[in-house]
Amino acid sequence: MTKLNVALLSGGISSERDVSIKSGNQVYEALDKAKYDVMRYDPAADLGKLVADASRVDVAFIVLHGPYGEDGTVQGLLDLLHIPYQGSGVLGSALAMDKCTAKRLYKEAGLPVPAFEALARGQAYEPQSLAKKPGFPLVVKPRYGGSSIGASVVQTPEQLPEALDRAFEYDHEVILEAYLEGTEITGGVLGNDELEMLPVVEIIPESGYTFFDYEAKYVEGATSEICPARISQTLSERARSHAVTAHQALCCRGYSRTDMIIHNEIIYVLETNTIPGMTPVSLFPLAAKTAGFSFGRLLDRLIELAMEGRDRGLGKQVPAC
Repeated sequence: MTKLNVALLSGGISSERDVSIKSGNQVYEALDKAKYDVMRYDPAADLGKLVADASRVDVAFIVLHGPYGEDGTVQGLLDLLHIPYQGSGVLGSALAMDKCTAKRLYKEAGLPVPAFEALARGQAYEPQSLAKKPGFPLVVKPRYGGSSIGASVVQTPEQLPEALDRAFEYDHEVILEAYLEGTEITGGVLGNDELEMLPVVEIIPESGYTFFDYEAKYVEGATSEICPARISQTLSERARSHAVTAHQALCCRGYSRTDMIIHNEIIYVLETNTIPGMTPVSLFPLAAKTAGFSFGRLLDRLIELAMEGRDRGLGKQVPAC
């Protein structure tokens, strides 16, 4: 059997660099070396090397998070190099990374979203108007980015300036979103033209965490994840349907994971991840494992899906929307 030459991209220059490197290490260990010759690249330093090696790369596996990795920039470079890759292309990646645009597309697709407002650095705001919409408490987070970096829950108008300063450290625009108490869940989708809905995962941060923030995500033991989620079959089916609708609304491809919260029996869509965490204990692999995919088999499947798009649109990862 001829091996595929796989370019594994991890690291990068976003605030999620450390998470990306750790995930990349886990993916490297899990890729079957009998099937793949794996070449590693860190976009922070190795883009020139990737370009030089492009002619002998069969497929890229992207394990990058945040700006300059999950937002369509690296995907565009790979399109120019005619290298297929797992996951969404430039359009889907960019739409999902932009929380404000994503929310508007969710609403257009009929998905419930928490009330929200966008605010640019230096823009005047009136705390009393924010008390009406989206209303306190609210979540303040950068418009772009992931892993809840720079995000805060604000209980009162007096706490708002500090939360805004924190979010503006990572972005020039922020999202102010109504904070909803409820059951946090996430739904995975796998496939290109034919989509498979993975089992829903329930996310339970320990009592010391107000929400599923960066520390709750990555500190061992800080959060419990249960799959399948302990919710009714009706809610589970609705959540999985929401995940597919979100995936399609954002023109995603290959796979995605949509985070949601159940509040008063309504499932609100929060955001979609086009490159979900990819360690064996991450949420998407957990859902895939429940569906019968080992971690190694999941990586194989994602590479298969990447190769399916090789001849579509002169090498571009063309979404099915």
